[in-house]
Amino acid sequence: MLKEKSPRKREGFEGQRLIVIPKKIVSEFLVKDPVTRQIYITDIGFYPKAMFHYAERSHGISQHIIIYCIEGYGWIEINKKRVIISPSQFIAIPANTPHRYGADVQNPWSIYWAHFKGENSAFIADLIVKNSDDYKPQLTFSEDRIGLFDDIYYNLQNGYGDDTLRYVNMIFYHFLSSMIYEDKFNRLKKTINTDVVDKVIKLMQDKIQQTITLRQMADFSNLSVTHFSSLFRKKTGHSPIEYFNHLKIQKACQYLAFTTMTVKELAYCIGVEDQYYFSRMFTRLMGISPSVYRKRNAENKSIIGT
Repeated sequence: MLKEKSPRKREGFEGQRLIVIPKKIVSEFLVKDPVTRQIYITDIGFYPKAMFHYAERSHGISQHIIIYCIEGYGWIEINKKRVIISPSQFIAIPANTPHRYGADVQNPWSIYWAHFKGENSAFIADLIVKNSDDYKPQLTFSEDRIGLFDDIYYNLQNGYGDDTLRYVNMIFYHFLSSMIYEDKFNRLKKTINTDVVDKVIKLMQDKIQQTITLRQMADFSNLSVTHFSSLFRKKTGHSPIEYFNHLKIQKACQYLAFTTMTVKELAYCIGVEDQYYFSRMFTRLMGISPSVYRKRNAENKSIIGT
C-alpha cells in the first residue's frame, strides 16, 4: 500500500495576508519613479502556521525573495544545499536562483515574506547573503520590525496612490536595513552587553581631546592588536586610528562652525599638538583647509539667516 503524500500548497492558509502589486502599477510607476525605482515591493504577505507550505522554482524568479520566520520551522534548498530555518531567522533568495522551500510537517513556520526588485535590489540581496551564514541570518525578535511590515501592508491595502507607493517602499528599505544591520536597528535597546568595538568608539568619544594609541585600544579590549584591528575594521570599514581621526575632525568641524577658536587652539582641544599636522589631516579628510571650511560655513549662515 502506497503512503499518501502530504498536500502541498503555495498559499491559502487560515489568517493569511497577501498583496500582489498590479503589473500596471509596477510598469507605469514603480520602475520609473526616482524614489521607488531603487527598490520596490512586488508581492508581500504573512502566512501564519503555514501547514504544507511548499514552493519550487527550477529557474528561480525575476524578483529577490526574503522570508522571515517568527515561529515554527521550515527548510530551503538552494545551490544544492539544504538549510533548516528556525524562529528568528530569515532567508534571502537572490533573483533567478533555483530553489525550493517548505514548512516543517510537525511544526510549520509562520512567516513574513516579500518579493522585491529595483535598481539597487541585487546589491541589497547580495549584501544580505554576504552578511549571513547559509542564507539565514539570525535576528532578535522585534515588535518594531514587525510594525514596519504591518505599516507597509496597511497602507497598501488602502490603494496604490503615488505617495502611498513612495511611503511604503521607503519603509521597506528601512525594513531591509533592520535585518542587515540589526545591531544598529536595536541600538536603543542595547543593554550593558555592548560589544568590544562599540566600547572602544565610546572611549574615543570620551577622550577626543587626547591621543590614544592602537596598543591602548587593544589593551582596553583585552585583545591582541592584530585581532582587535581586524575586528574593528570588519565592523566599521576603517582602521581604529583612522576612525578616531574621523571623530576628531568631526569635532573640529563643530569648533570651526560654532566658536572663534584659532586653528591652534582647536587642534589642541582634539588632542593634536601640531597645528600644521592638524591642518594637513583636516584638508586630507574634508577636501578643504580649516580656514576655508570656517569661511564657507560663515557664508552659508549669512545666506540662510542663521
